[in-house]
Amino acid sequence: MKSPILRLVQAACFVIAIPVFFVDAHAQLVPGTGMKLNQVGDDFEEENWKWVPNGAKASREQDEQVRSPTGFSNNKRWFESPKRGMPDHIVRVPTPEGGLPGSKGALKVQTLNSGVPGNNSYKMEQDDLIMACSSKVGAIATGRSPSCVTRVYLPPFEQWENRSGSHFGYRIDLKTTITETEKKFLFTSTKRKQEDYWPGYFIEFHSSHDGKFKEDEAILLIRGNNLGHEVKSLKLTPGWWTLGMSVTGDGRVHFYGKQGTDNLTAADHLYSSFPYGYQAEYFATHFFNSCNQNDGKTWSTPIIIDDPAIYTTR
Repeated sequence: MKSPILRLVQAACFVIAIPVFFVDAHAQLVPGTGMKLNQVGDDFEEENWKWVPNGAKASREQDEQVRSPTGFSNNKRWFESPKRGMPDHIVRVPTPEGGLPGSKGALKVQTLNSGVPGNNSYKMEQDDLIMACSSKVGAIATGRSPSCVTRVYLPPFEQWENRSGSHFGYRIDLKTTITETEKKFLFTSTKRKQEDYWPGYFIEFHSSHDGKFKEDEAILLIRGNNLGHEVKSLKLTPGWWTLGMSVTGDGRVHFYGKQGTDNLTAADHLYSSFPYGYQAEYFATHFFNSCNQNDGKTWSTPIIIDDPAIYTTR
């Protein structure tokens, strides 16, 4: 006879294997609930919006080089990641058809030379575009029910980088407190420290040219479950999508998404978890990843974003 613990483990594994569409009391913090923080966010309606590269991009994750000063937008609402650097093409463009009503401008994000400048790794790498949030409003305690929303435009599949794998990410920067154990000789010590982690979405492309897939398709991956593993979610088609994430006071992350640009509702709930087993304490910001095969000649898929915003209930 199976023990109660074994039955729970097996049930949890089943949940991980498929998209989870349950809705409970904690899951009903719909992204966009409460008040919009106008000190942060962007609608890209200013015609003079531009990106200031500021020299070679950072690559601290790969070679410990930040190469200050880092890039930023001229409205000071975006900055280059000191960890991975900035996408090579960040430019305001006319809003594609079907976008938010009244929107005239959106932001195209694309990269070529991801990774260490001047060094082609011939593997998938990513650059980051980060919204300035905590520097303007401080880290947001999860007790204030922070959430974020963005609109994402996916181009026709023939415009995608011809590579199966992750092409674009939309993620949040969360903070928690963990306990580390250190052993020295016969002595063991513990210490508490703040840990950063980055749940969110990756858009994965399946190319019909690689021999594994009959036709081009895109899948929304959620990162992640309580172990940090990715969970398959919506099948995506070209056009506009609305994605959002919220964090409740219990430290859990809730993922929402739908086709089109309408505001998210409770019916758009996709998944909830404690990613990596962490209980979030603070929300720092949200950001985007532009991914490509770093071969020095292949551009990433051109993705367009619009109206990324952050909200709190108090």
